[in-house]
Amino acid sequence: MKISTKGRYGLRILLDIALYRIGNKPRMIREIANNQEISEKYISRLIIELRKAGFVKSVRGANGGYTLTRRPEDISVLEVLEVMEGPIAIVDCTSSAEGICHRKSLCPAQRMWAEINQKIRSAFAAYTLKDLVELYVSNGETVIDYCI
Repeated sequence: MKISTKGRYGLRILLDIALYRIGNKPRMIREIANNQEISEKYISRLIIELRKAGFVKSVRGANGGYTLTRRPEDISVLEVLEVMEGPIAIVDCTSSAEGICHRKSLCPAQRMWAEINQKIRSAFAAYTLKDLVELYVSNGETVIDYCI
């Protein structure tokens, strides 16, 4: 299992908005792009998915941009990754979709895969956007640059 740039950058976009929400002022795509060193074009594509999922809303006008629709402590890393990447599954038979493997009920390794997958999902669910903001602040970093 590997988290793509879509998942990582989606999380970075939300983190950037959370970090710089001084007075609930909207964050412009240009500001996020400059701070995160991600192209504006790519952010524009990713922010559509974040908006559809209800993480951000757009504010129009000269001082417009994007703001969070929920508090950082109410947004889990698992939620963000699953919006950007799809269901987190280390092997196909651990996803909830039926009919993926006709041997699922007979497979001796399926239980192991399911347990490992649940632990990974639980680990992602245990972190919130607020936790990432606090980690950023406690590190005293000036540029957000992290990998998950």
